[in-house]
Amino acid sequence: MTRPRPSGGGRPYRSGGRKGPAGPPRRPPTRRPPIADPARQAALDLLAAVRSRGAFANLALPPILRERHITGRDAALATELGYGSCRALGQLDAVITACGDRAFDQLDGVVLDALRLGAYQLLHTRIPPHAAVSATVELVRAGERPGAAGYVNAVLRRIAEADLDTWTDRLAPSADADPLGHLAMATAHPRWIVAAFRDRLGVPPESGELAQALRADDEPAAVHLVGRPGLIDRDELVAETGGTPARYSPFGVYLGGGDPAAVEAVADGRAAVQDEGSQLVATALATAELQGRDERWLDLTAGPGGKAGLLGGFAALRGASLDAVEIAPHRADLVRQTTAGLPVTVHTADGRSPGLDLDSYDRVLLDAPCTGLGALRRRPEARWRRQPSDVAGLVQLQQELLASAAAHVRVGGLIGYVVCSPHLAETVGVIGRRPDTLEPCDARPFLPDVPDLGEGPTVQLWPHRHGTDGMFLALLRRRT
Repeated sequence: MTRPRPSGGGRPYRSGGRKGPAGPPRRPPTRRPPIADPARQAALDLLAAVRSRGAFANLALPPILRERHITGRDAALATELGYGSCRALGQLDAVITACGDRAFDQLDGVVLDALRLGAYQLLHTRIPPHAAVSATVELVRAGERPGAAGYVNAVLRRIAEADLDTWTDRLAPSADADPLGHLAMATAHPRWIVAAFRDRLGVPPESGELAQALRADDEPAAVHLVGRPGLIDRDELVAETGGTPARYSPFGVYLGGGDPAAVEAVADGRAAVQDEGSQLVATALATAELQGRDERWLDLTAGPGGKAGLLGGFAALRGASLDAVEIAPHRADLVRQTTAGLPVTVHTADGRSPGLDLDSYDRVLLDAPCTGLGALRRRPEARWRRQPSDVAGLVQLQQELLASAAAHVRVGGLIGYVVCSPHLAETVGVIGRRPDTLEPCDARPFLPDVPDLGEGPTVQLWPHRHGTDGMFLALLRRRT
C-alpha cells in the first residue's frame, strides 16, 4: 500500500469553496467554548511533531506527557491514540482520501493530523463514534485552524459509516487478485514490507503466519531487563523487580509494569533495559566456542551501548577487554555511560576504519545499521518513514563494515553479524557476499531452548514467534 504524501507544511485551509486568499480563521458559529481534552491534545501534538519535524514518536511522547503532567489513564489513552495513529498512518490516509472532497495533498497539516487522530479512534478503538468525532472536532475548534472544524466533522462522520473491515474491502485490492496489496491495507503496512516479510518467511501471501507476523508489529513490546553478568543474576533481578524470568535469555527478566528507570539495579548499572532478542545474539557471540586466546573483543558499531554493556559484563568475568567503536559523538558518550565500571574502552570513530589493530581481536560484534524492520513495534512511524530505496545504501554500508570486521578479527576468531531486520538483502544476502576469509558457523546451538530457528546456520528471531525483536544473527569464523 502506498501512502499519499502530504505537502511540506500544508497549505492554508479554506473553509468554503470561494477562490482567493483564505481570510483569518473563524471558529464555527457556537456559543460554547471548546472543551480541552489533555490526552487527545497530547496525541495530536505528537502527530504534528512526527509530521512536521520528523520526530520519533517513542522519543517525542514521554516529554509531552511529563511537561503537561499527564499520568494514569490519560497517559495510557494518549499513548494508544498517538502511537496507534502513527502505526496505521497509510491505512488511515487511504480512508480519509476516500471520504474527503479535497485533494489529499491540499489538506493543511494541522487538519490532516486531526483527521488521522479521529479516524484511528473510529476504526481501531472501542470509543463510541459520537465521542470520537465530537472530541476531535473540539480539538480543531481549539487549535490554529478553527474554521476547519466543519470539514473535519463531515469527513469523520463519513468514516464512521463503516468499520475497518468494510473500508478494507472497499479500498484494498482483491485478496484473490492481489493478496499482498490486500494484506498491506488490512494490516497497515507498506506493500514492500509485506513482500519482505513474505520472502523471509518463505510462505505464500495467504499464509496465516504472514498476517500474524505483520499484526505483531502493532502489539506493544514488553519491557525486558538484562542483568549484567557478574553484577546481578536473574533470580536476584526477579526478586528486586517482581518481574518474571525470561523464556530464553539466562540474564533476562520481563518487567510487569512501572518505570524501569526506577528499578534500583537499572539505576546503579547492574541491569539495563534490553530486548531479549538483543540479549540472545550478544550472548551467542560471547559463549560460542573459540580456540586459542580469548582476551580482546571488539564492538564495531556500539551505540547506544546495550550490547556493549552485556559483552562488557562477560569480558569482566573472563579477564578480557572490549573496544567499543561508535561514529556519532553523542552516541559514543551513551556507550561510555552504559559501560562505566566495565573493561570497555570507547573510541569515537568510523567502524569502517576505526584505527585499531588489524588481525588482533578474538570476538567481534557487528551490530550493523539497518532498516530496523524487526523493531517496527517499538517505532510507530518507522514503517512509513523507511523506503525500499533505503535498502541498497544500507546493504553497501553493511558489507563495508563486515569487511572491516574481517580485517580486525584474528585467524580462528569469531564475528557476530547482527541486524534488526528480516529483509533478505540485509541478512542472508550480505552473508552470501561475505569476505572469502570468513566461513559461517551454526549459530543455533548458542541459542539453547529457543524454538523455530530454522535450518541454520544463521538465526532469524521474530516478534510473533519468539516475543523478541526481529534480530538476525550470523556467526562467522575467520579461517585464513
